[in-house]
Amino acid sequence: MKILLINGSPQANGNTKTALEIMVKVFQQNKLDAEIVQLGGINIRGCSGCRSCWKNKDGKCVINDGLTPIMAQCFQKNIGAIVIGSPTYFSNVTTEVKAFIDRVGFVAKANDGLLKDKIGAPVVIHRRAGASFTYSAINYFFGINEMPIATSIYWNLGVARKPGDLEKDEEGISTFQQLAKNIVKLIGVNK
Repeated sequence: MKILLINGSPQANGNTKTALEIMVKVFQQNKLDAEIVQLGGINIRGCSGCRSCWKNKDGKCVINDGLTPIMAQCFQKNIGAIVIGSPTYFSNVTTEVKAFIDRVGFVAKANDGLLKDKIGAPVVIHRRAGASFTYSAINYFFGINEMPIATSIYWNLGVARKPGDLEKDEEGISTFQQLAKNIVKLIGVNK
């Protein structure tokens, strides 16, 4: 069983990636395969609403761009959990995460629930406020795709502004570690 972690931050080596790396360490300690995939900053388009995915029913989006290989990974049968990480931009997800949510979600729904029963978990980094909207946006994606949502000891949030700031957020680090442990437990139940 593999865990796919999506880094929705355009800052490829920023605090969102640090949060995901904290989780990867826990997965590796539990002998689970985990991969961080860079989404933020790649050239992708949002959904055009063409509904070709409903017509073609081939598990693909007709828009062929940087999201195409990531989407294919999400739909693989060996993916047991998908973690979506996003910084908070104007009280919501990044544009790349929004494109991911719309296009991957649409294709999954059009093809009889390609994400159904995969575990989902949001990871949100914020400076001061707006994180709950970001957290909710990602969770709505999991909910509509019939994905069980993993939780932690607190909402899956980290407080950081400048690169490296997350390393000072002890509660955030603990939250992400426990989130990973909870995903491990859920994966065990779903084997």
